[in-house]
Amino acid sequence: MPLPRARAGLLVAVTVASLTLAACSTTPETVVTEDALPSPPATSPEPTATVEPSEDSAEPVSAETPTCEGIIPASLIAEFEAEGWSVEEDVFRVAGIELADGVQCLWGDFTIASDHVQLFGWAPITSEQSGTAQGELVASGWRSEQDARGVIVTESADTTVTTDDEGYGLTYLFGDGWVKYADTKQSIALVEWPRD
Repeated sequence: MPLPRARAGLLVAVTVASLTLAACSTTPETVVTEDALPSPPATSPEPTATVEPSEDSAEPVSAETPTCEGIIPASLIAEFEAEGWSVEEDVFRVAGIELADGVQCLWGDFTIASDHVQLFGWAPITSEQSGTAQGELVASGWRSEQDARGVIVTESADTTVTTDDEGYGLTYLFGDGWVKYADTKQSIALVEWPRD
């Protein structure tokens, strides 16, 4: 049965419109093909590869990221490992402040119950955070004193468990934009970050 003239005209119009849309829709695809994308300029620098540390290296992969193996000397790590010690790494905390870009390290033999451990830490810190942390520590009984390297804040002699030859226990050293931490004032000297 032949289609009525109006329906046949409508069918032709719909078909033409569909073909026109199909033809138009293929145009953008040719624009976004890989061949159509601009090539990088010939002077673009090659991407730099991340250098992985060797097995005996204590240097971290990134110069900006402190790690437990990077903030103390490799020779000290070798001594710890010879004793069967390992490390537990945590976020650096001082008073009520967490410094997420820092690292706090507890070295010891965790296969046995023992309080024979060593603590080290390093973190970047703002002057505002530094002032707040020092104030909180002193308010809770810690002692503060000026040092040639910065401000030393050490735990009260009444609460310390382990001390160095000078009688200092847990100690923070606040410098210009950074804070170091160790189980004694003398051990602060072992924290070497950032590396030169």
